[in-house]
Amino acid sequence: MAHLTDYTGLSFDVYGTLIDWESGMITGLKPLTDRLNREMTDDAILEMHARHESAAQAQTPARPYSAILATVYRRCAEELGVPTDWEACERYGASVPDWPAFPDSAEALAYLKEHYLMIVLSNVDNRSFAGSARRLGIDWDGVFTAEDVGSYKPAQKNFDYLLANAKRMGIAKRTLLHTAESMFHDHVPGRANGLDNAWIYRRHAKTGFGATMDPGQLAETTFRFTSMREMAEAHERETR
Repeated sequence: MAHLTDYTGLSFDVYGTLIDWESGMITGLKPLTDRLNREMTDDAILEMHARHESAAQAQTPARPYSAILATVYRRCAEELGVPTDWEACERYGASVPDWPAFPDSAEALAYLKEHYLMIVLSNVDNRSFAGSARRLGIDWDGVFTAEDVGSYKPAQKNFDYLLANAKRMGIAKRTLLHTAESMFHDHVPGRANGLDNAWIYRRHAKTGFGATMDPGQLAETTFRFTSMREMAEAHERETR
């Protein structure tokens, strides 16, 4: 049986795990959805976003996330039949630093930072992450973005980049715990690469996969928590 104290490093997905990207998306898309003559559920909006985001990331993997989001906004406007302009698309693309952190993220990260090397592996550009990092409050030991890699998770290149840089930092694969919400972006490819994992199941009270694509079969998980606070408390119990 694995214990949280078995690991020396934690690699984190950020958006959906530490930052409440779904709230950010719903708010950012309101200039479109508020103009509809019909109701759309939040999950329907998020699933639309996920389709267009995944397609754009696969088609143009070297583009920064802010540019990907601008295109997603335009694709969503077209799907909804709502006119927009490129300036509005770019505003949405630049909105990532405005997305809120989950209320428990900063405190839990501050605690975990006392015990682990802390790494970001995120589908984001560096400028956008810098805005989010201010909300999270810790100094990260490694920040590996899609902009650095030139592709987006779940691409293999991103996990090759993570593992190579973790090794450079002195973290063996067996002592690296990949910590994330998304089955599609993180847990399925992470397990395929032999990584132990902690599922931060933020959507445990909801159905579907929200702003991520359906992964098909769910990956096995080494640990499962519903929040970062729960993970930090579990580590604290182990060390008593």
